[in-house]
Amino acid sequence: MKGVRVYIDTSVVGGCLDEEFAAESQALMEMARRGDVTLIVSSHLADELVQAPPEVKELFAALPEECLERVAVRDEALSLRTKYLKAGILGPGSADDALHVAIATVAGADLIVSWNFRHIVHFEKIRQFNAINQFEGYAMVDIRSPKEVV
Repeated sequence: MKGVRVYIDTSVVGGCLDEEFAAESQALMEMARRGDVTLIVSSHLADELVQAPPEVKELFAALPEECLERVAVRDEALSLRTKYLKAGILGPGSADDALHVAIATVAGADLIVSWNFRHIVHFEKIRQFNAINQFEGYAMVDIRSPKEVV
């Protein structure tokens, strides 16, 4: 997996401290520390982490900068999110989830990793996101859970 750029959402960071998701989430973080993957982290993720418990914030802050690629929320991603919502892939209440996918797509991520099985890691939603991506001239993006990656 060397050189794979992996976009992570908040569920992966929080998953490091959740009994059900900890093993795989922590293994993905360790892969990044070893340099096996680069974690793409967005300013949107950072904004969501403001509401996270202190332990989650500390875990994220402890990741070495050299294993991270930081990306900002650009107008291009906001526009793509709007297209996902207009297509009905997700409802307005899930706009933050759509934004994660849009940011990763615009950033050219190789892979999105999430524990969000309802809105992101969902067979039909992945197909719909990628249909919009292709129509808009973006590459298809693979979406997996940490369990499928580590």
